[in-house]
Amino acid sequence: MVTLWTYYEPLSDPEVSPADYADALGRLHAGMRSLKLSTPNFTDRVAEAAGLVANSDRTPALPDTDREILMNALRIRVRAIADRGAAEQVLHGEPHPGNLLNTRGGLRFIDLETCCRGPVEFDLAHVPANVIEYYANVDDELLGECRGLVLAMVAAWRWDPEDQLPNGRRAARELVSVVRDGPPWPTLDMVWRTSASW
Repeated sequence: MVTLWTYYEPLSDPEVSPADYADALGRLHAGMRSLKLSTPNFTDRVAEAAGLVANSDRTPALPDTDREILMNALRIRVRAIADRGAAEQVLHGEPHPGNLLNTRGGLRFIDLETCCRGPVEFDLAHVPANVIEYYANVDDELLGECRGLVLAMVAAWRWDPEDQLPNGRRAARELVSVVRDGPPWPTLDMVWRTSASW
């Protein structure tokens, strides 16, 4: 067999402590901070999600009232994030627990095709709340705006008919409900836990 992937032997216990998760993500961010790469901005990813929501042909099952809720959330959150004028850098894009491997060689982030440029809080909006406690220098207000944005983006992707996530439509409805309720925004893992949709 030929592969371009490197194999990392997993640990028998896949559990990762919040402190180790935060440390690994902090080291990834520190390394990415010095990269001089041409990457999309996080707003380009938002625009992709908004394109799904705005086009009823691409998301035919999305009710019009929910469509309006998501469009407003995406627009308002992006503006609020931009208004804060935070420093931007290259990010992972989706460093959620599903993209973190616990290996004998240490923690490894995978699925880097979502890399984009933006504030670190955009990445932090994808991780469990207990990880944030161990990550230094977080702008809590900016993190809140990013969490609201990420929830709306993930909701948009779940309405895509080509979405492959098991129970994706149920997750889509739950996410729209969370976006409708407004802040304080829960983390993605809290939404999945309470809805049992993942």
